[in-house]
Amino acid sequence: QVRLVESGGGSVEAGGSLTLSCGVSGGGTLSRYCMAWFRGEEREGVAYIHRDGEMDYADSVQGRFTISKDNTENTLYLQMNSLKFEDTGLYTCAAVVCYGSGTPRNPYLYNIWGQGTRVTVSS
Repeated sequence: QVRLVESGGGSVEAGGSLTLSCGVSGGGTLSRYCMAWFRGEEREGVAYIHRDGEMDYADSVQGRFTISKDNTENTLYLQMNSLKFEDTGLYTCAAVVCYGSGTPRNPYLYNIWGQGTRVTVSS
């Protein structure tokens, strides 16, 4: 089955940077999915990327975070800059097959999830 495995989490001081990765395995390919990063137990949306590369961000991270992907390597990334204490949380990547334009914002529409990687930002 398709699996998502996150990595790259850790501890960093406020103002620092961190890069998260999400590897897709088990026969899945990023070219067929809309992908997203969520955080926290409430599944707060952080960043989204469509199969065609269109990106979108939560207002709280715009200008600081960058989502990207490498379809050949089947890997999703989240570059996090100017980190704040409120960015602390368990970051989880998710995927859903999508068509047309627009990436779903509702986390309950995603049916493939990783276990998450924890980010801790100290003030």
